[in-house]
Amino acid sequence: MNRYLSLLTTVSVFAASAAIAQEVAYIQIEAQPTLNEAQFRAQAYAGALPQVSGYALGSGWYAITLGPFDRDQAELLRREYLRSGQIPRDAYITDGREYQQQYWPVGAVTAPLAEPPVTGEPPAPVVEVTPLDEPPVVDTASPEPVAELPPLPDVAPVFIEETPYEARASESLLTADERYMLQVALKWAGFYDGRIDGAYGQGTRASMANWQAANGFEPTGILTTFQRSELLAKYNAVFDGLGFETVADSEAGIQIELPMAALKFDGYTAPFARYMPSGDLPVQVHLISEPGDAATLGGLYEIMQTLQIIPLDGARKLTRTGFVIEGANDEIVSYTEVSLVDNQIKGYTLVWPAGDEGRRTRVIDRMSASFTRIPGLLSGGADLDVQQSIDMVAGLDVRKPSFTRSGMWADGAGRVLTLAEGLDTCSSILLESEHEATVAAVDASGLALLAPKDALAPLAQPLLQKSMPRLQTEIAVAGYSFGGQLGAPSVTFGTVEDMQDLSGDNTRMRLSAHTTDADFGGPVLDMSGAVIGLLAPQKDSSRALPDDVRFAIKEGGLEAFLATQGITAGTTTDVGRMEAEDLRHAASDLTTLVECWK
Repeated sequence: MNRYLSLLTTVSVFAASAAIAQEVAYIQIEAQPTLNEAQFRAQAYAGALPQVSGYALGSGWYAITLGPFDRDQAELLRREYLRSGQIPRDAYITDGREYQQQYWPVGAVTAPLAEPPVTGEPPAPVVEVTPLDEPPVVDTASPEPVAELPPLPDVAPVFIEETPYEARASESLLTADERYMLQVALKWAGFYDGRIDGAYGQGTRASMANWQAANGFEPTGILTTFQRSELLAKYNAVFDGLGFETVADSEAGIQIELPMAALKFDGYTAPFARYMPSGDLPVQVHLISEPGDAATLGGLYEIMQTLQIIPLDGARKLTRTGFVIEGANDEIVSYTEVSLVDNQIKGYTLVWPAGDEGRRTRVIDRMSASFTRIPGLLSGGADLDVQQSIDMVAGLDVRKPSFTRSGMWADGAGRVLTLAEGLDTCSSILLESEHEATVAAVDASGLALLAPKDALAPLAQPLLQKSMPRLQTEIAVAGYSFGGQLGAPSVTFGTVEDMQDLSGDNTRMRLSAHTTDADFGGPVLDMSGAVIGLLAPQKDSSRALPDDVRFAIKEGGLEAFLATQGITAGTTTDVGRMEAEDLRHAASDLTTLVECWK
């Protein structure tokens, strides 16, 4: 330790003399946006390091420095302090030309030297007063430069703590905003759950004592200058590496602070200005800007919820002057805030990876606080008539269901008969892309009954055919073959090939029809328009069969399952023949789209 202190003394003496004839250099440790915070941090550093000083930088910022030294010695000290972890990794060397009024040490009246002073006599060397085993011997003549010093041992910082009386005195100098910020930081750290009011009552004092105890300090309930700086440093550490910058997007007419170290500008497609990930962190920001009124706002609200970047789960709120949409799934969490002012709709969407709530909520707070409307507006908003066949809206992917299949209306209340497979994995089931439903029942044959949350009025109800169809009988299969892209079910014609499946199961029949997987769950009708089955996949999916080989659960199984759920389906033995066009309409009216969302 004595050798370490001797080194500091030698450097101080050398720096003061060498600065006369050589380039002045400072080690800038950090900069703070408020004078109080800068003073807190300077005092903390001064408890462990020599020659700590502070200067105003202008524009409301304040630098904390070590020095002055000559440049070689500044570089040497910077390396050693970095190695021992006593200064931040981004500390750098500067000539101090940008430094203005000195604020630390308190009462100092000196200012940094932009140029070496010109005087008749060289000033006497300055000796740093440091307790040593033996006082340093200072040569008043020009000292020989120290070319290199051996490595320093690791030395833990020593911080000078305040007494509770001194801590309360320094606390009394805090501004209202600084008092609020300490409560915010305590709340963020999990020690305070009261109101953010800047009043330090019993609850705030208890939270301070708990924070002190958890961080190895004496739990006095009064934070010292150093403890306040530590608390705020941890609170602000969530922004490390995000590189927040104030972005003034003149095209969108929005000024906002964004984590630009994680983003890059990707282009404009009204009403969005897109900022996409620039690295490994999957972050997106979409600034929203377009002209409009309350009706336009409502249309945008609906469109936003179709986008892939806004998951289904989450709170939503729409008023005549704005909306907020939150969405979350296992991969992302998104937050959208939009407002209507003077016929201009502006706002933003933040997309953040799931599981990082500590940073995400802080980033949202910073973006919301900095959001400012400036001149500029993106013209030509998104098409409000969004169809299911559209894959993108204004350059952003439309959200798509995990899978789709078809279903058959089962009764007049809008319950739907379909296949059960995979429905247990869905976080949400939609009928016709908009009506939420739940699984009311399933059976061993693979059937499921869906119940809409709100009663629906289907166009048709099934009529079950009790006459066994003959082989090679012509049939029609209805379904949403392309997952709803066409906006209506399609009808495919085929024939009955066998009254059992390939394994001999006589509860199923084998068909010949060219359908898609999305048709599974749709009704199979004879030419009279009566239902003879429900389209289903083969049981053994490991075998590849000809493209036209299909199977259906027979009407007897459908009738029995519906009966267990209190639904009595109509029956017929009429085997007449409809016109093809009439049959298409009948089949379409019986069929609905089932979407599984995750």
